[in-house]
Amino acid sequence: MRRVIATLAACGALLAGAASAQAMTKDPVRTLKTILAPGNGVRFTETTTLSDGAEELTERRRDGLFEFDAKGGAGALDVTSTGGEHGRERVIGFEHEIGGTSYRSGGLLAKWLKKGKTWWKDSHQSHLWHTELLGYDEQLVNPAEPATLAALLKNGRPSGDTVTGAITFKELEQVSRWAEYSTHAGWDPAATLAYTVTLTPEGLVSRVQSTFTFTDGLDELVGKTLHVDTRYSRWGAKVSITKPDPRETTSELCIEGLCNWRLPG
Repeated sequence: MRRVIATLAACGALLAGAASAQAMTKDPVRTLKTILAPGNGVRFTETTTLSDGAEELTERRRDGLFEFDAKGGAGALDVTSTGGEHGRERVIGFEHEIGGTSYRSGGLLAKWLKKGKTWWKDSHQSHLWHTELLGYDEQLVNPAEPATLAALLKNGRPSGDTVTGAITFKELEQVSRWAEYSTHAGWDPAATLAYTVTLTPEGLVSRVQSTFTFTDGLDELVGKTLHVDTRYSRWGAKVSITKPDPRETTSELCIEGLCNWRLPG
């Protein structure tokens, strides 16, 4: 019996090793390109923690989906965040270009919405980039961008089904539109982001873990380290991100008794 168990265990280890080897012999960039198309997308869950070296200071969780554009960017997104100082918030964004529109519900804005409204509509370009919607602690590595994925694989060291490496913000912004237009852009180009990318046997990304320390920017963040752990599923699945009900939507906010407050146009 012991011999049978040992044999089964050895076979299991060989199969697991073969699966990992298969993941790394696939061409992940080519595989990714085959599923990038408007109407396709990917689901994700994300956990972020901010620490000062002695303790974890905040934790936030996100769950949602991205719809691709033809180049692998986020043509649309629908993401719910929980945790953090302002509680649960949901954001929906379309066309992160000139003319794009976003919708936000809950979180800090909840107390500023007009009575009977649950969504704030914003069509001002400077507030549409993803980090303005998702927060400073979002995942800065976008594995849906072929050029980004190629750079991570090139810079990293493979081991089984993972690739581990480091990349500067300057290097990341050169290949990643997602990183280029984040609120971290230009803070410190020499700052380094460490990452681990995990691949499925099919060559798709199942997980991205990234870590970096703020060396510039907001005083309350400088010196603190951000850890982001994002898991991906259902790559290439058909997704449908729709606008909220117009009857529940407003572009005006009530701030300090002024209920026709809008962003300056």
